[in-house]
Amino acid sequence: MVAAADAQNYAQKLGITPEMAVQELGWDEDTDDDIRSAVEETIGGEMVDEDSDEVMDVVLLWWRDGDGDLVDALMDAIGPLSDDGFVWVLTPKTGQPGHVEPSEIAESAPTAGLTQTSAANLGMWSGSRLVQPKARAPKR
Repeated sequence: MVAAADAQNYAQKLGITPEMAVQELGWDEDTDDDIRSAVEETIGGEMVDEDSDEVMDVVLLWWRDGDGDLVDALMDAIGPLSDDGFVWVLTPKTGQPGHVEPSEIAESAPTAGLTQTSAANLGMWSGSRLVQPKARAPKR
């Protein structure tokens, strides 16, 4: 029962609520099925892949050392995002194959026009929440 409670907690930690549109990028054999299941159970359906042209509330980007240029991946991730949408960069924890240094995310986010707001501990994965800066209201 503990695993189910933890899995449910994953969606909560990610700020995912029912009926959100969630896109998943970077899926591979090593992605955490508990995290994926928790998200899909919470949204009441499957996450969409990179071929979707829907507007997204959340993009989950599974990212590992050696996956390429993180800035390019983030630019692709923000393309379908709604104005209030956010990106979670999910990386293997320290000591795991494919671990990404937090500094890589911290340096890549601003280049892609994103701001890091929080982090989450997700079992064998770590999450970094990135948002688009809010546009300032025009002066009158």
